[in-house]
Amino acid sequence: MTTPAPAIAFSFNLTADVRARSIVSPRTVREVIEAVQDARRRGLRVAAQATGHNVAAYGSLDDAVLVDVRHLQDVEIDVAARRVRVGAGVKWERVTPRLSELGLAALHGSSPDVGIAGYSLGGGIGWLARKHGMQANAVTAIEIVLADGRHVRTDHVTEPELFWALRGGNGNFGVVTAIEFAVQPYAELYAGAMFLPFERAPEVLHTWSQMLPGLPEELMTWVTLMHFPDDPMVPEFARGGSFTIVAGAFLGDEDEGRELLAPIRALGPVVDTFQMAPPAVLGDLAMDPPDPLPYDLGHQLVGEFPAEAVERLLEVAGPGSDAPPSMVQLRHMGGALSRVMPGAGARATLPGEVCVLALGVVPEPAMAAPVRSAIERVEQSVARWHAGDYPNFVEDPTDVSRFFDADTWNRLRRVKAAYDPYDVFRGNHPIPPAAGARDQRLAA
Repeated sequence: MTTPAPAIAFSFNLTADVRARSIVSPRTVREVIEAVQDARRRGLRVAAQATGHNVAAYGSLDDAVLVDVRHLQDVEIDVAARRVRVGAGVKWERVTPRLSELGLAALHGSSPDVGIAGYSLGGGIGWLARKHGMQANAVTAIEIVLADGRHVRTDHVTEPELFWALRGGNGNFGVVTAIEFAVQPYAELYAGAMFLPFERAPEVLHTWSQMLPGLPEELMTWVTLMHFPDDPMVPEFARGGSFTIVAGAFLGDEDEGRELLAPIRALGPVVDTFQMAPPAVLGDLAMDPPDPLPYDLGHQLVGEFPAEAVERLLEVAGPGSDAPPSMVQLRHMGGALSRVMPGAGARATLPGEVCVLALGVVPEPAMAAPVRSAIERVEQSVARWHAGDYPNFVEDPTDVSRFFDADTWNRLRRVKAAYDPYDVFRGNHPIPPAAGARDQRLAA
């Protein structure tokens, strides 16, 4: 099950070129254990992946075995307990439609192609986040292979410090083989998108930003400035066009949802898809690309989004701007995302009122520099209101300590030292072990 070295890691972002010493593709937990033990005997480190998202954040894997867990595909749904257990290779697309049929909804993000484990370990923000928080805090148990070869199930009672660290600390503590999480009882919600001409972006953004303070936690809205490719995968009305899109999901009835969104609807959308629908519709609401593509990504979490921030953003990404990114998306934050829930993990909250996300497609290498410049202009336009970062949106190696406050960072390093004192495991945002705090069970 080993690929001859050097091996190129699969990445959803086709601009990434990450190579590992070798790649293994275990089909059972036993084979995961064997892969970890073999890597340790050979003096190599271990990294894990399932779907290839955010792989560039690993940095160099020249001294590492990459454990590809995509074949761990168990799915178990306990309807009565509202609990789901999935193998570490499972994507949301295998789970959310089944949950929807059962009148349940998970805290998934914008793309059904994303792996559940990686999304959850880094935090996870989606359409229900203002009401129910991050997916990391919905996790109830994690099964993991540790550096000493043990396969353990960790939760609030068993190995609680490890459980805390995994929920936000990514794959720095072992190879996750399965994850269990709670889901919410929703048979229907009011969801959809309103498409307005790109030229209306100033009106839409100012209207939306003024609405934010009065919106309930039950409503999550995203505004996207989108330049669609001329591609058969794009709906015919939008193909090759540019739009300002307001998408949302409201955990309530249609009448109240229409009232909340009335200021946007009054601007006269050319297409309006909002209706009562089962939760499964949320998987396609953001219209994320289903296939890998070459792109660059940037983001800012901003503490507020006043009129001045709107104007600065429009200068670099709105009508008349010079070479804007393919997409700029603004996600309303706050609500449960800003509250520490009982028993939360290391990624307990995310700061800020709005997440500003910019993505640019890089069709050829010569476009990499101008696309990067366009994204940096977006980031700089709102940098004055910077409130923090979301690691799942950072796709390059960086100073990982900036993602956490000092107490959380030091605690993560102590947990790393206790469970992986020799730094065997490399997560996609690596956390080094604290010096001198080794667990004697592993040192023996």
